[in-house]
Order: sequence, then C-alpha cells, then structure tokens
Amino acid sequence: MTTTAPTIETAAAQQIPARRRRWGVGMLWGVLAWVVGIGMFFPVLWMVLTAFKQEGDAYTDPPKLFFTPTLDQFSAVLDSGIGTALLNSTFATAMSTILVLALGIPAAFALSLRPVRNTRDAMMFFIGTKMLPIVAAIVPLYVIVGDIGLLDNIWALVVLYTAMNLPIAVWMMRSFFLEVPGELLEAASMDGASLWTAVREVILPLISPGIAATALICVIFSWNEFFFAVNLTAVQAQTMPVFLVGFITGEGLYWARLSAAAVLAALPVVLAGWLAQNKLVRGLSFGAIK
Repeated sequence: MTTTAPTIETAAAQQIPARRRRWGVGMLWGVLAWVVGIGMFFPVLWMVLTAFKQEGDAYTDPPKLFFTPTLDQFSAVLDSGIGTALLNSTFATAMSTILVLALGIPAAFALSLRPVRNTRDAMMFFIGTKMLPIVAAIVPLYVIVGDIGLLDNIWALVVLYTAMNLPIAVWMMRSFFLEVPGELLEAASMDGASLWTAVREVILPLISPGIAATALICVIFSWNEFFFAVNLTAVQAQTMPVFLVGFITGEGLYWARLSAAAVLAALPVVLAGWLAQNKLVRGLSFGAIK
C-alpha cells in the first residue's frame, strides 16, 4: 500500500502537462481558425463599410476608418435602374432552380432507389456535360439563340441556367436518395401506397435537407453567372452581374457606388442562405457518411 500511492500520484502529475499541451494546441488551432475566418470575411466587411462612404472618403490613402455614414450611394444605385436587373436575376434564378428540381428529383430517384440500366453511363453523361468549357460553346449557343429570337430574352438564360445546374443537382440528390433505405418503399407499397404517394409522403420529407442544399447551390450558381448573361443579353434581360460591370467606366471606378451595388446584389443570396441554414448544414452532410 505504501508503494502504490506515490505511483498513482506520479501518474496523475504526469497527466497534467499532457492535458496542458492538448489545451494549448487546441487554443492555438482556435486562434488560427479565427484569424483565417476574419481574414476571409474582411473583404466583405470592407465592401459594406465602403458602401456607406462618400466617394472622396473611399479614395483616401491610407484608408479612412472613421467617417460619417451616408445612404447617398444606395440612393444613387437605386436611381440608376438596378430594379430591372434585380428582377431579371430573381426570375432567371427562381425559374431555373424550380426546373432543376422538377427534372433532377425524378432523375436522381431513377438512378438510386429505382436504378435503371447503365446507371453508371448515365451518371458519366451527366457529369461529362460539365467538362466542356463554356467559352467553347458560346458561339453555337449565340447562333441558336439568335435564330430562335431569344437574344436579350430572360427565357434564354432560364434554359441555359437549368442545363448548367442540372448535372450537379442530379449527382447531389442521387447521393441523398442512396441514404434512404429501400425497405421504406417496400413497406409503403405493402400498406397500399402508390409509388408517387410513397415518394411524396415518405421519401421527399426525409431528403428535404438535401433538396434544400441542392436548391441553394443552384441559386448561388445562377445568381452569380456572368458569361452567358454578358454575351446573350443587352438591356431588357440584363442581370445583376452585368449591371455591376456597368459601374466600370472610362472615367474610373466609383468605389463607394460600386460597393453599394455589390451589397444590394449579394443581399438576396445571403438572406436565402440565412433562412435555409439549418437545412443547409444537414443537407451538405447528409450523404457524406455511409
């Protein structure tokens, strides 16, 4: 008994430095994560601050940290016709996302819980369409869109955004469907439910986080798309990315006004992500672990 007590005390004393080292390493990683996070967020913060400055305050060197906030830049942006571009982006993004979900959910279901023949070939075809550079397809697309009279028409962007996002959506939602046990469909059919009823009332509620994550990614891709919009639209179908380029003039860059326009352009996507954050986190990790 006299020999075991010092041994236990010695082991406990040896564990204290190890715990301190682990705590120190964890603290170091935590500080590093905060530094990286602040560094990545700083450009966005600086853009928001610049949006509330006068043009003279936005051009100072060194940058002016203390200034009198103003809404003049937002008023100027709203008076410059941002409403049309905002409506066009909203319409193209919403319609293309709805079409992607309407087409992608049945396709992903058919390639997962009800697999068709040559599923692997079909999946490779979907992802293979994303391997063609957009710049290589813009000339034939421009000719086709011009021949059918859809140049500077928002419906041309709706179709192209749908085709652009559909392969990614099918791949993502297929992984979500694969996480659902096939026995659920069998149990629903034994209870007398049709296939459509089982999918609507059993399967889709289970994968709703994955659908929300897929929809949000499609919204981000469509909202930020620039190449198709700048080549196939002019005035009537102008979207937000094309509208922002209009602030780059031969007279120079209007930093404060451009920042105000960028804040207004980013706000809808930020709000959509904030409203869907709970389902987004679940959806992005839904198919990650088998």
